[in-house]
Amino acid sequence: KLLALARETLQGYVRPDYLMFSNELNVAPEILRMSTGSGVKLFAVNNTLTADQIRILGDLPTRYPDFIGSLVGNDEEGGYLTAKRLISLVLPVAEGQVVDMLAFSGTNTTPVSLQREKGMLRALSEHPEVHLRQIALGGWRRDRAVEQARVLFRRYPQTRLVWAANEQMAFGAMDALREKGGKPGEDVLFSAINGTALSLQAQLHGSLSAVATGHFTLGGWAIILLHRYDTAQKQARQQVGARIIDVLHLVEPQDTQRFLDATRDERYRLDTQAFNVDVFGEESPFSLKSMLPPVGPSGK
Repeated sequence: KLLALARETLQGYVRPDYLMFSNELNVAPEILRMSTGSGVKLFAVNNTLTADQIRILGDLPTRYPDFIGSLVGNDEEGGYLTAKRLISLVLPVAEGQVVDMLAFSGTNTTPVSLQREKGMLRALSEHPEVHLRQIALGGWRRDRAVEQARVLFRRYPQTRLVWAANEQMAFGAMDALREKGGKPGEDVLFSAINGTALSLQAQLHGSLSAVATGHFTLGGWAIILLHRYDTAQKQARQQVGARIIDVLHLVEPQDTQRFLDATRDERYRLDTQAFNVDVFGEESPFSLKSMLPPVGPSGK
């Protein structure tokens, strides 16, 4: 389906000036090939070309000059932060004791999934007392994670932690826990990456113990970059290049309600000058916390 849409866009009678796409399921090389001679500028968002793809494709600026760049989030850090927070909630562990953990990753081909998993493994390397029993590829889906978690909870009945690369897989694993009489947030602690109203409500109610969000703003930041590129004088234009911005951060418990209100009302603010600011971490303009509406006199 992705490739069919790309073909229609790049080879149809009416073509856009720009095509933003994601390297979901490793479709980027074929999209680049289809774009040859189309006159459409390409920009990758959220999932960009992998190192192996770049090596195989060769000299990108020469072979595909209309590929002007990419914008991705700090997915490795997002995986690390959620796993680190999850682990911290069961520490300290008595000497000689271990904590069993399960992980639900997306796919073994999608860069975002691989980066989040890499971050989770980095957090685990700092805590040998936490044993990762198995990584399941849940395909980002709740129904698939339910089936996998049913088996895994039987196989590893002492599981205390479940890390998930997105919220749907976390919710699926919670469904499986509830089926066997367990209570998420008490018997087993869960983390997820995704800041929808469902995730934020789950953190407020205690079933999700760690949530990271912010990556959904990447499309907006990409539009700002493309606007800057498009409005620059043609002779002064430069490729946007490969950009990584710190969009993923933990939602702290005290901020959850503010995030939830902003999500429901779609009241986030993007700073169009953000790419001119050299600030990192939670104070960066790319942090979702920086995009929240100001707190009013009532504290709301």
